[in-house]
Amino acid sequence: MSQNFPSSSPSPPEKVAVKREFSWQVATNLFVSFKYAWCGISYAFQTQRNFRIHVGVGILALGLGVFLHLRSLEMAVIGLTSGLVLVMELLNTAIESVVDLTVKQSYHDLAKIAKDCAAAAVLVSAMAAVLVAGMLILPPLVVAIKSVWG
Repeated sequence: MSQNFPSSSPSPPEKVAVKREFSWQVATNLFVSFKYAWCGISYAFQTQRNFRIHVGVGILALGLGVFLHLRSLEMAVIGLTSGLVLVMELLNTAIESVVDLTVKQSYHDLAKIAKDCAAAAVLVSAMAAVLVAGMLILPPLVVAIKSVWG
C-alpha cells in the first residue's frame, strides 16, 4: 500500500487516505479477500456512528440472551437479525459512497432516492431486529425482574 501526500505540503499520515494499489483487480488469494473485507468493517466502525450503535445494541441483545439463558435457536435468531442490520448498514455506507463519488458535490434527485432507499433498508431491518429481539427477550426478562422484585 502506498500513501498519497501532496507534494507541496506534507501532511501527517493519519490525515491522508491510504490508497489501495490495484483496487480494481481481483484479490490474489483468500487471505487478501478477508483483509479487504476487514478493512470495510473497520472503516464502517470508525466512520459510521450508526454502525457503532447497531454493534452496541446487537451485543446488548446477545448479552441479555446469555444472561436470560435463552435457547440456542433463540440466540441464533437474535444473532442473525443483528447481523442483518450490520449488513444493511455496510451496504448503505457502500451505496452512499458510490453515489457521492458519482455526483460529487452536486444534487441529483436520483442520488437522493438511492441514498434514502438505502437508509430505509437499514431502518426496516433495524425495526425487524428490535421486534424479534423484543419478542424473544422481553418475556423472560419480565419473569426475571418479577422474581427479583416480587
